[in-house]
Amino acid sequence: MRSIFWESCSVKLIDQTKLPEKLEVVECRGVDQLIDAIKKLSIRGAPALEAAGAYGVALSAFEKEFSNVEEMKRYLIEKAEKLKNARPTAVNLSVGVKRVLDSALKGRSVDEIRKIALTEAEKVAEEDVKRNKMIGKIGAELLEDDDVILTYCNTGKLATVDWGTALGIVRSAVEVGKKIKVFACETRPLNQGSRLTCWELMQDGIDVTLIADNMVGTVMKKKMVKKVIVGADRIVRDAVFNKIGTYTIAIVAKEHKIPFYVAAPTTTFDWDKCSDEVVVEERDPNELIYCGEKVLAPKNVKVYNPAFDATPLSYVTAIVTELGIVWPPYELNVPNILKNK
Repeated sequence: MRSIFWESCSVKLIDQTKLPEKLEVVECRGVDQLIDAIKKLSIRGAPALEAAGAYGVALSAFEKEFSNVEEMKRYLIEKAEKLKNARPTAVNLSVGVKRVLDSALKGRSVDEIRKIALTEAEKVAEEDVKRNKMIGKIGAELLEDDDVILTYCNTGKLATVDWGTALGIVRSAVEVGKKIKVFACETRPLNQGSRLTCWELMQDGIDVTLIADNMVGTVMKKKMVKKVIVGADRIVRDAVFNKIGTYTIAIVAKEHKIPFYVAAPTTTFDWDKCSDEVVVEERDPNELIYCGEKVLAPKNVKVYNPAFDATPLSYVTAIVTELGIVWPPYELNVPNILKNK
């Protein structure tokens, strides 16, 4: 099953907040409902958000009746802006929104706009799957038989339309017969590693061991890990933005001379920007104060809860994309590979 798909004039998605206890599909019949799902992390992961943004624009074309084309176009533009702002750090969301909106606005009738928007959104979803399979195939060449991989957050089928980026590399390596073991960090505060990554890998029969985030140093010092592979939400000229905690892992990996790879489609690159130009999303303090209904901290405590951090490219061994592996120097090699997008 794909993490997100179109069915009967609605967007359906796996509600990732319910996993691993329950596999539940949510139906979004309106854009505001989809935006709420994005903000609540029912759908998350940069590539999956690209598809969500694309489907969201298509959904806005179907969710109500329009008296004329101009009214429809104004409505699509309004909803597109809200979609882009649902989560500001992951660039893929706005990429998906812009692509479908730009295509839809070329339509000359209500029916034509609907057809264009849905066709383009489906293309975005299909291309994501193809990109991920290619990232997996290319990245699998970096893995050896009996490799032990440390990963962070969730970069699998749930973070994409299907297959995955960092976990896609693991899946592809296993598919060609390599024996791969994975250490999955829990990824506080919302535990996407323990809840989602462990669930995915166990579904596929891939050997996975769960560790708390603060065990990374010990695991690396004991040589229990051979490589690190993470995903990305935005890659700029000087850094990789990914789930908060990635920077710490990169530092520890460098100290222990463990390769630190990033897996991401080329749509994740925002090469015109530097890290100080990126808005880092700050999330609800209650994500730290509560675990479900259990209170973990004084309710009036001050909380700092950024969703992402920036890992300098100097800590990144290589970036695996669907167009190939990008090695340093990134200032030369990234522009070269992006020419082929």
